[in-house]
Amino acid sequence: MGTSIAACLLIAGHSVAAVERDAANRRTARNRLLALLRGAKKEGLLKGDPAKLIERFAVSEDYIVLVKSRIVIESITEDIEAKREVIRRLEEVISSHTIIGSNTSAIPVSHLQQGALHPERILGIHWGEPAHVLRFMEIICGNQTDPENAERVRALAVLWGKEPSILRRDIRGFITNRCMYALMREAFHLVEQGYATVEDVDRSLRNDLGYWITFAGPFRYMDLTGIPAYEAVMRGLFPELCSDTRVPALISKLVESGARGVSNCKGFYRYTRKQAKRWEKRFLEFSYEIRALAQRYPEEVGGGPVT
Repeated sequence: MGTSIAACLLIAGHSVAAVERDAANRRTARNRLLALLRGAKKEGLLKGDPAKLIERFAVSEDYIVLVKSRIVIESITEDIEAKREVIRRLEEVISSHTIIGSNTSAIPVSHLQQGALHPERILGIHWGEPAHVLRFMEIICGNQTDPENAERVRALAVLWGKEPSILRRDIRGFITNRCMYALMREAFHLVEQGYATVEDVDRSLRNDLGYWITFAGPFRYMDLTGIPAYEAVMRGLFPELCSDTRVPALISKLVESGARGVSNCKGFYRYTRKQAKRWEKRFLEFSYEIRALAQRYPEEVGGGPVT
């Protein structure tokens, strides 16, 4: 995701310095980034010239390139020890006032703060992919995060074209991943117990949940469609939902077989290389289209939730 995050920051007007230890990735970084910027130009997200914009981008294998940064966003593998090592190396070169944001999907930020020189400036900045297109962003406070730093990132996120949410208390998985993985667990349960196929589950969720979730979150949707019915369904359904704590066998077998999805044409579905490329292209095109559609229905100001 580092490339699409860099694209988002460039589009927002920042200069971007990147650290990449893999030589092959460093060599291809500018071309990959330029392709995203050209796509953003075509879709109207970028007004300037991509060729000029990318001149504000630099990539290096040395952390010293980050010495003047006011905010650093770590976006490496989802491994707590690797992320802690990155934070340690960052704190050797950057100012004590520079914010460090971790693009983690689930690791509690409080765990990443352990052993840091300045834990108050460390927080989670959870992006969605493609980062330069989606409006999604979660800002997560660890136990030692200074709330003022969270507010600074919230203000930046708005400039980046996001509609950020702040988690004031640290919890594994944050908002969307906790909700999404609960849904995924139930989806695996339905397939593995023989109630439905992968295709049937995908089809039902796409045509129901997928229809309304961009317009309204679950609480707004219940307001729109009648609250009492949901309470009645919950009474009977909640006791029967899957609560297994084990990783589903179906996904474990896929991972053991080497499946990575469209990136190697092997996943829950079979793909030829041509089909995989087509799905990747369609996903990016859809992301642009759904962004444009959602922006036609902005959140209303005022009318806060009842608590």
